[in-house]
Amino acid sequence: MIRTMMLAGVLALGATAAAAQPVQIDPKDTSGLRKVGAEVLFWSQAQRDANFPHMEAIFPGHVVKAGAKVRALPAGTPLAIADAEIDAFLAAQNVAGLIVLKDGKVVLERYARGYGRDGRWTSFSVAKSFTSTLVGAAIRDGHIKSVDEPVTKYIPELAGSGYDGVSIAQLLTMTSGVRWNEDYTDAKSDVARMFLEPVPTGEDPTVFYMKKLPRETAPGSKWVYKTGETNLIGVLVMRATGKPLADYLSEKVWKPFGMERDAFWMIDPSGHEVSGCCLSVSLRDYARMGQLALESGKGIVPAGWFAQSTAAHADIGVPGFGYGYQWWTYPEGRFGAQGIFGQSIRVDPRTRTVIAISAAAPRASDREYSAARTAFLDKLFAAAAH
Repeated sequence: MIRTMMLAGVLALGATAAAAQPVQIDPKDTSGLRKVGAEVLFWSQAQRDANFPHMEAIFPGHVVKAGAKVRALPAGTPLAIADAEIDAFLAAQNVAGLIVLKDGKVVLERYARGYGRDGRWTSFSVAKSFTSTLVGAAIRDGHIKSVDEPVTKYIPELAGSGYDGVSIAQLLTMTSGVRWNEDYTDAKSDVARMFLEPVPTGEDPTVFYMKKLPRETAPGSKWVYKTGETNLIGVLVMRATGKPLADYLSEKVWKPFGMERDAFWMIDPSGHEVSGCCLSVSLRDYARMGQLALESGKGIVPAGWFAQSTAAHADIGVPGFGYGYQWWTYPEGRFGAQGIFGQSIRVDPRTRTVIAISAAAPRASDREYSAARTAFLDKLFAAAAH
């Protein structure tokens, strides 16, 4: 189950990837979409190390432009943790970048695997939490009235489908009740088939597929991880704002919060950003995103948005863990964003600490790897508390 959840977003990468070659997408040919998911999943370690920091050299996408004013991340008192222990964690987890902020100050920052402060690294499903934030921004701007509105108000093509009566909140929490199979190992799963079918001219590929899915349970009654629904959220935000997601993210987050570097967001064959994954962001800007959530996003999202977003609205079947508005919730009141191959943002409101990690893990997901990571993050949070 955990492996299936962590594979979210992989199939939406957008084209067939020859590991070191740029990809040209033909909008009339979606046959390569499933293949790219498999190829990325099974890239060699050398390919992951080479490609994760340079996805824009392989895939088409849009730039999320940074502004002229950068939010400073001043140096703080270094964490009291041995260098040898940090080095062992970086090596064991194939970590390329690790940063810890305490009260908005950098108390630990390390790079490896040829990565550095001036680079960018792919996010995979960490991008889902960025997309969720744009819903909050659109509500504050008046483009969306509330998360209680029906999805069909903004995506009318879904009328008469399993999404009748489903609210934006239920889409955000993946509790729509619409049937979905996220198992990547199943060639007949929805996540494998989502972009395989020919799409009529002028139709969005995500909407075209999702509107054919049947209702399984009543809306709000069951949590099922659905990458397709995050892609629907992106369509909804684009429809509501009338802007590409990359432009809206630049306008509402990147520039006002002082992100340091331009980001890169992959696009699908229709030319729209793949909102369930595929943002490439610098390590410090991942940390700033965690800081934005920790500070409640004042001036960017409505008051209380992040308190709602990072609360456990859905039971995922793992004690102590839950799911909010495209954010994961963890024990000790912590929350975060996560993606395959070791991408993480984790926030501890109690100690006012943010940890961001970019990695090239040996496997897309792994229980032992995840347990070891959580144990080390617990040590970092404990060190930050003193």
